[in-house]
Amino acid sequence: MIKKRIKLLRKKFNQHNIDGYIVPKNDEYFAEYVFQDRLKTITNFEGSAGLAIILKKKNYLFVDGRYTIQAQQQSGKLFKIIEIHKFLPYQVLNNLKLGFDPSLFTVKNLKIYFGNSFRLKPINKNLIDQIHPLKKQKIKKFFSIKKHIVGESYKSKVNKIAKILKKQKSDFLFVSAPENVAWVLNIRGFDSPYSPIPNSRLIIGKNKQICLITEKKKATKIIKEKKIKETQIISPEHFPYLIKILKGEKFIIDQNSCSLLNEQIIQSKFKIINKNDPCYKLKAIKNSSELKNMINTHVEDGAALTKFIFWIKNQKKRKITEIDAQNKLEKFRKQNKNYLFPSFNTIAGTGANGAIVHYRSSKKTNKIIKKKHLFLCDSGGQYKYGTTDVTRTICFSKHSNSIKNIFTKVLKGHIAVATNDFSKINTGKKIDQKARQFLKKDGLDYAHGTGHGVGFFSNVHEGPQSISKYNSIKLKEGMILSNEPGYYKKNKYGIRIENLIYIKKSKKKLKFENLTLAPIEKDLINYKLLNKNEKDYLFKYHLSVYAKLAKFLNHSERKWLASFI
Repeated sequence: MIKKRIKLLRKKFNQHNIDGYIVPKNDEYFAEYVFQDRLKTITNFEGSAGLAIILKKKNYLFVDGRYTIQAQQQSGKLFKIIEIHKFLPYQVLNNLKLGFDPSLFTVKNLKIYFGNSFRLKPINKNLIDQIHPLKKQKIKKFFSIKKHIVGESYKSKVNKIAKILKKQKSDFLFVSAPENVAWVLNIRGFDSPYSPIPNSRLIIGKNKQICLITEKKKATKIIKEKKIKETQIISPEHFPYLIKILKGEKFIIDQNSCSLLNEQIIQSKFKIINKNDPCYKLKAIKNSSELKNMINTHVEDGAALTKFIFWIKNQKKRKITEIDAQNKLEKFRKQNKNYLFPSFNTIAGTGANGAIVHYRSSKKTNKIIKKKHLFLCDSGGQYKYGTTDVTRTICFSKHSNSIKNIFTKVLKGHIAVATNDFSKINTGKKIDQKARQFLKKDGLDYAHGTGHGVGFFSNVHEGPQSISKYNSIKLKEGMILSNEPGYYKKNKYGIRIENLIYIKKSKKKLKFENLTLAPIEKDLINYKLLNKNEKDYLFKYHLSVYAKLAKFLNHSERKWLASFI
């Protein structure tokens, strides 16, 4: 199937006078999770990030450290797999004429990946769609969220942005990321498989005028609710005309989500003066209503996950597969009336599969969870109103001291993040070093960041903040992040411990507070490696888990959970 598609794609090269074609993971809205996955169509690779270059005789697939094993398994027969954090496309290939869809790349993307080593040719009609047409998506309507849930009216947010525009002497802001549109207008939608995102764009003027760019059919509900007027909605194909009739001189666009195509349309009439959407920084600071809803959501999600851990650890019938476990966890979540759908595709990997950082179980790879193997389960949910993401590594028998020592060092890194002193360290870059320090003493590490930002009833991965080697954004009160150090031994096992945390002010000091409530596997801890402060942290954490979840559990579950204290 993939061979045939590559052959069909290559037939298009002469027609367009190109040596190859570039295929990214993202769609035209630069979403992480997409219904129409062109990269999978041409490579068979299912990870959430990647870039393919198909040439006349060779094919390349660039992925990050989370996906190297998976890419090799899914695409290695037809593609040379390159780790993009080690080699960018221009460092591997050069002096080629490559075609690309200008609606799927930003100017920044192109510069980073291809530098000046290629002749890049924009082709407006996507070549993958020509050989494998997109399925027509059912139109799902956007909906509003009430002010008491989000804590701030959309008019107040528009006012803030209008002030920023005046300060920067700009006439308009082009909000190209749908999650930012969702945040500004207090709306959500169903245009992503794992996020309540409304695929749309927004123009905000310095005089507070707004124009929503989407299909009118999607906006009928929010028009009825008087969120927006029908005259303020423009269909995407009329975007170039809209730009022509707008009066002004200067535009702010976002370098991470404004495509080359849309940048060129805006540039045909306006001067671009800034390439950063201010919504990202505004949205990253959660207000008290958003935090309250996130806290409540994590209690509900914690109860489901704790029931699941109890169930899987106490199963007499041992023939449970990864998919069985994934489905059972989903079943526990579905018992909650506020639960909507997963916040990403669950990672449920036993033994060697757990070593694949972002593994997805399938009929081909599905394994029975054996008593002697570790089981890594990374999952999350979208609830009314909140987003969760949590990983637990679970065992079913006694393990060697070497495994227990590594698990404990991962745990020590996790605790070092959770107990960070903000008066000394307030950037993700420095906190990331604290998380890795115990593994690094043994020459061990993990090929992913320690934490990502998280949205409020939105994308499970959200910037600009993160805990990673490269992020220097100052961490502030109200930000939500994940705390997920790990270790992966190829073909053997994977270990990861992940909680969501938020930054809280207490007695004029900033500190991390846990959102996630679920027990951490005590049978994998070497307590001799923990100091008094770490033992105290673990005791207080499990005490808090028990206090908040006990009322949702039956007698056996409560008794078991009490044993963690």
